[in-house]
Amino acid sequence: MVKKNFLSVIVALVIMYLSLSGPEDLESSFFSKIPYFDKIAHFLMYFGFMSVIIFENRKTLKTTGKLLFAAIVPFLFGLLMEILQVVITLNRSGDFYDALFNLMGILLSVFLYKSFVYRITESRLR
Repeated sequence: MVKKNFLSVIVALVIMYLSLSGPEDLESSFFSKIPYFDKIAHFLMYFGFMSVIIFENRKTLKTTGKLLFAAIVPFLFGLLMEILQVVITLNRSGDFYDALFNLMGILLSVFLYKSFVYRITESRLR
């Protein structure tokens, strides 16, 4: 399972590190001056996470149900990261809107795959 989803595991570990590390590493960067950049970052991280999951499992994600079931993994992972920020870190806080932007990134990845990529690959197979 891990061998098949190696990239997904790597992306999850990077997200975990970024979610649980101190914010002082990011506060001094150029991006911290962009309004709501943290929400954009959440959206992009989970869009990427779901996109990697889709890429690695594209042969088995043939139905919308299977695709949505796979989307539960990054969604629950994102919720866990928000909870862990509250429970185990001293300088981070969980945020409902972070979780919402995580979900929006996941759903956009699913939508784009179902709308474009899946249809293109299916039409080539016919």
